[in-house]
This record gives sequence, structure tokens and C-alpha cells, in this order.
Amino acid sequence: MKRHERQTLNPEVETEMDAGGRKICRVRGFDVPPIWPLKPRGFAFGSWLRGGVILGGGFLRSGAKMAPSFDWWTKESHRGTPVVVKMENPNWSIAELEGPSDDDFLLAGSPNTNRDKGRGKNARQLTWVLLLKAHKAAGCLTSIASAMFGLAAAVRRRVASGRTDTDNDNGGGMEQENPTVKSRFYSCIKVFLWLSVVLLVFEVAAYFKGWHFGAPHLQLQYLLTAPYGVKDIFNSLYSRWVLIRVEYLAPPLQFLANACIVLFLIQSVDRLVLCLGCFWIKFKKIKPVPKGTVDLESGDGNGYFPRVLVQIPMCNEKEVYQQSIAACCNLDWPKSSILIQVLDDSDDPVTQLMIKEEVTKWQQEGAHILYRHRVIRDGYKAGNLKSAMNCSYVKDYEFVAIFDADFQPTPDFLKRTVPHFKDNEELGLVQARWSFVNKDENLLTRLQNINLSFHFEVEQQVNGVFINFFGFNGTAGVWRIKALEDSGGWLERTTVEDMDIAVRAHLQGWKFIFLNDVECQCELPESYEAYRKQQHRWHSGPMQLFRLCLPDVIRSKISIWKKANLIFLFFLLRKLILPFYSFTLFCIILPMTMFIPEAELPSWVVCYIPATMSFLNILPSPKSFPFIVPYLLFENTMSVTKFNAMISGLFQLGSAYEWVVTKKSGRSSEGDLVSLVAKGPKHQRGSSEPNIGEMEETLLQEQKASRKKKHNRIYTKELALAFLLLTASARSLLSAQGIHFYFLLFQGISFLLVGLDLIGEQVE
Repeated sequence: MKRHERQTLNPEVETEMDAGGRKICRVRGFDVPPIWPLKPRGFAFGSWLRGGVILGGGFLRSGAKMAPSFDWWTKESHRGTPVVVKMENPNWSIAELEGPSDDDFLLAGSPNTNRDKGRGKNARQLTWVLLLKAHKAAGCLTSIASAMFGLAAAVRRRVASGRTDTDNDNGGGMEQENPTVKSRFYSCIKVFLWLSVVLLVFEVAAYFKGWHFGAPHLQLQYLLTAPYGVKDIFNSLYSRWVLIRVEYLAPPLQFLANACIVLFLIQSVDRLVLCLGCFWIKFKKIKPVPKGTVDLESGDGNGYFPRVLVQIPMCNEKEVYQQSIAACCNLDWPKSSILIQVLDDSDDPVTQLMIKEEVTKWQQEGAHILYRHRVIRDGYKAGNLKSAMNCSYVKDYEFVAIFDADFQPTPDFLKRTVPHFKDNEELGLVQARWSFVNKDENLLTRLQNINLSFHFEVEQQVNGVFINFFGFNGTAGVWRIKALEDSGGWLERTTVEDMDIAVRAHLQGWKFIFLNDVECQCELPESYEAYRKQQHRWHSGPMQLFRLCLPDVIRSKISIWKKANLIFLFFLLRKLILPFYSFTLFCIILPMTMFIPEAELPSWVVCYIPATMSFLNILPSPKSFPFIVPYLLFENTMSVTKFNAMISGLFQLGSAYEWVVTKKSGRSSEGDLVSLVAKGPKHQRGSSEPNIGEMEETLLQEQKASRKKKHNRIYTKELALAFLLLTASARSLLSAQGIHFYFLLFQGISFLLVGLDLIGEQVE
């Protein structure tokens, strides 16, 4: 029988010793002397060669095209008749290498010349493998080059368009920020930038004149020991600059750096404690359980169906209104015990008519749903909710569930949240966590998912379990209406009405529950412009609220430790100190220490602790571990927006009172929800009703027009800080500060990408 006729996947192998003391492997009648060491010749990088099967160090040649698997550690023994497998159309992605010849079976007893021939063949096979690797490497380089060319083209388009965040056109929808305050903040950054450029030129000139010492104190020693006569004009100027640094600039800068380091460590300890609390909850499997006898796992309320009011506030959100209305109308709750309010604050007549038409469809289907539109739209979302709660029929309902226009609750949402209120009269709020339908859309949404996953799974869950208080997220929650009334209802005094009502309810003694296992899907902002506006509102509002409610917190009857938690942890540490030290330490002090090296920042502050904190932040979303470095850099980049918002809210500046609706793209959570909307109830239009087809056509035309207006922008503050950090990184090379250089370099690149609006949705 010829060896080329078939291939055996699991052949019978017998071994015996010959007269010369050598081991003989007998494979189906062939004597195969093993090759020592037991590593198959021509076996490249631990993979098999096409056309040959390795057995005991030798080759069994075959015409089959299937790579076998081997039990290298003899954990399995195969008995019985060998199986013959032939494949007609193999699908291989590696290069075909010639199988071994007959000489390969004679190497053990052949002279050295045969061994040399085998080595030559191995060299040829290795050459093919290396060529394959080179081909793959060339493909990677081509991909990188094309990405770089695409990036360069995007930068060229962005610069050519000339649109910046200072443009205030209607199409962009930028927030009405106080131009005086904005220009002052930007002017301060530009002053630092120009000073850094001048100092870099000065330091480079000094470096080539011999002023390069590894330690800063050596420069002062040189000044004190060098005779004055040997100094020329430049050396005299640089000497005075060094003395000014040592005597006047370094001490206050070092003091400020030390203060920020202390704040940084305090905030890091707080984050570590939160993570330990989360680990304890996971370890002990702590989970909120209703006091009543309710089986939440079965989704059955066990006969407990109190009357629930469902509110859907929206404003010009024509991309998502169908999904949210459909999801709420399909909540699994008795129709006699539920009322859905669609609170439409849209100022676009076409959008109003389309939403009203959608409500009419569900009404004819039998859903208990109402449409409300305010003529005088004051107070933003808080004013909308307050107006809806003033309706006379609200007194007939015990609970109210709130969903923003892009939220899509599951049918069992109420059955998994409302039962927690049973026999628990102190409970005022049940909050569900968010999940995101577009978290993998682009890099920006991936980074947001990391941040919000930590917020819900760690911050909200730990605070809910241990102190029964956290900030209401404004949506995907169920309130006891009595708790809202006792707390004073919705107020329009800030742009964070959700946090406002939560703090006032906490001061009244109401308790909160967070359900980490109940999710409500929604959208993340896909463009940096929308995300920037959202973060500005989220970080300016808490500072407004802190100023307004501080006297109430001090006068309240809650315990001292709850007051301390509310003031020092909830407001000061997590809302004020975090954006302050992030921006000051990493965007201002660190670059300044490069030009004033007498004030130093330790490497563990620049690299190790931030990396550890980023690692802790990313634990709730383990699939995002490849993005840990971009996440760290992006969070430092966003500190500019957060710091600016915090200052605006703290000092009552104009931009702190602006509400901007976050743009939506209308992505659905699940395919069946889309089909549900598509199969929605049919409605026969009367003669007096508007033509919905004409309205949809008008809306499509408006959407096309708005797409033409939509564009990416250049963000001047981020761009100025990018050049400041890159200049500081160049200066750090002169001081041979490796970690500082790499941090400043990559942080500068991060600011550059964000400043050119290259991180989120790209508009062609």
C-alpha cells in the first residue's frame, strides 16, 4: 500500500526496540525511526504543514487536506479501526508547503550529509513561513497607512471648513454660553500656551549651551559656584531665570501640586472604598428583596397591581418617539391600573402632529394613553413634569414611572420594580440601571459605556445598598407620588431637576432602592458635540444645586453622618473636587512643572495611581479592557468641559441655566420592537384629520436639510491645551523624564483628536 493513498487521523502506533537499541515506531506497517529531539522537521512555529501528518517525530505523507489534532500528553488513547477522511475543497489561509520526502524517514540512521539536506529543506520551509509573516505585516502597515491618510484628510476638511465651537448658528445648536466668560477661560489657556512656547525656545537654547543637568538642584549649585566673569549675556539671563524659578515660582507651584495630590489621593480612596463595597455585594450576593410575598423572578406581581402613572417627556425627539411610546404601551400591567402621559414640549408643528397621531393609534388599539402639549414651555423638563403632575386625575394614582423619549422599558419593568413598594412605606424611589443599544457604535460610545457602567454598578448600587440614597437618574425610575409631594414636587431652579428632587426627598427621610438587575435600554450620544453639551449640563447643575440646598441640608433633621455624606462626598468630593483636580493637576500643573523643574510631580501620581483607578473603573465592563488607555486619556480630556461647567454652576454664570436636548439617532433596542412599531395599530384617517403621509414627507425633507447643516467642529480650548501639552512634552525630553514625556505626549494627542472632533460621529 502506498503512503499517498489516504490519511489516517488517529492511526495505531506501536513501538519496539531494535537490535541496535533504537526505538522503532510502527505505523500501519511502516517503520518510522523517531527524530531526536522529538520535534518534527519542517514544523514551523508549532503548526502543522499542509500535506503531511506528524507522528512521533516523523512524517506520514498523504493526499488529504485536513490538519489533524494530536494528544501530545497522551491523555487520550484511541482504539479501533482508523478513520479515513478526505476533503475535496479545503479552505486554508496559509501557504502550502511541500511535505517531507522519503529522506525524512531515514534521518536517524543516515550520514551527516542527509542531515544537512534536511536542514536545507527546513531552511526553505522557514523562508516560506517568514515570507507569509512579512506579507501579513505588509497588510497591517497598509491598513495603518490608509487609516493615517484618512485621518489626515479629515483634519484637512476640518481645518478648511473653519467651523469652531465659537460659532453660534441655529443648525449647530450650541449652548448659549456667556461669551465674556468663555473668552476669558480661552484667553488664560492661550497665555499659558504662548509662555510655554517662549520658554521652550529659551530652554532649548540653554540646553545647547550646556545647561542640561539631570537634577534641578545641580543648576543652583552651578550658579553659586561659577564665577560671574565667565557668564555671557545669555548665561546671565538664564541664571536669573533659574534663580526666579527657585526663589519665587517653584514654592507656590509645589504647594498647589501637593494640595492637588492630596485631593487626588482622597478621591482615589473614595473610589477604592466604593469598589470594595461592590465586591462585598457580589461576594455576599446582596440584592434588594421586597418585604411583601412577591415572586419577582416569575414576573408575577402576585396580585399587587396599584395604579401607576407613566410619563414620557419629550421635546422635538422625532427619531425615537415611536419606540418609547410602543414600549410603554406594551408594559405588562392591567390597563385599568395604568395611564400613559405623552408630555410633548416640541415646538415643531410637524413633530407635534406626528406624535399626536401615534398616540391616537394606540388609543384606538385600547391603550390607556393621553397626549399633552404645553403652549407656554417654561422650566424645561422640570416644568413639563410639574405641569403634568398638576392634572386632576393624578390624585387617583399611587406611583409614577418616568421614561425619557429614547428609553425602551421591557414589558415586565413594572412587575419587577413596583412590588418593592409593597409593605415598605418608607420607600420613595426604585431606580433601574441603564443599558445602551449603541455602546459599540464608535470609540466615544465605548468610552461612555465604561464610565456609566461604573456609575450604575458601583456608585449607585453601593450607595443604594448601604445608605439608601443616590442621585435619581431622571428616567427609568418609579416614584411614590406621596414622596414627590412631600419633597415639594418638581422645581425649575436648576438644570438637574432629577438630582434636586432626590436630595429634597432624602432630607425628608425617604429611602431609595437601586435594582442593578433591572435594565432599561437607551441611547448614548454618538457625536462629541452632543456629549459635550450633556456633560456641561450634568456638571454645572450640581454646583447650582449645592449652593441652593446647602442651608436646607444644614437645617434638616437627618443624622449628622448623612449630612456629612451629602455635603462632603456627594457634592464636594464627587461633583466639585474631581473635575477641579483633574483639570488643574494634569492640564495645568504638570505642564508647568516641565518648565519649572524645581517643582516636581512624582511618577506614581502621573502614571501608576491613574492607571490603577482606570483599571477599577473598567472592571464593571470587562469587555472594554482594550480601551483602558484611551479611557484614561479621554477622561482627562473631558476635565476641561467639566471644570468649565463646574465654575459656571458655582458662580451662576449664563451657560449653567441652558438646557440642551441630547440628540438621538433612533436606534432600537431589539428587532422585535422595530417590528412591533412597524406592525403598530392601523388607524383610518378621517376627512378632518391632517394627512399623515404629507407630514412624513415634510419631515423627511426637513431631516435631509438638517443633515446638510450638521457638521463637525474645531474646539478651540481643547486644541490650545493640546499644543500646550505637546510643548511641555518636548521640554520634558531635555530633563530626561520618561514617564512624564510619554504621558504628556499621549495626553496632548488625545486633546488634539478631541479638539479636531475626530473621536465621535463623523459627518462627511
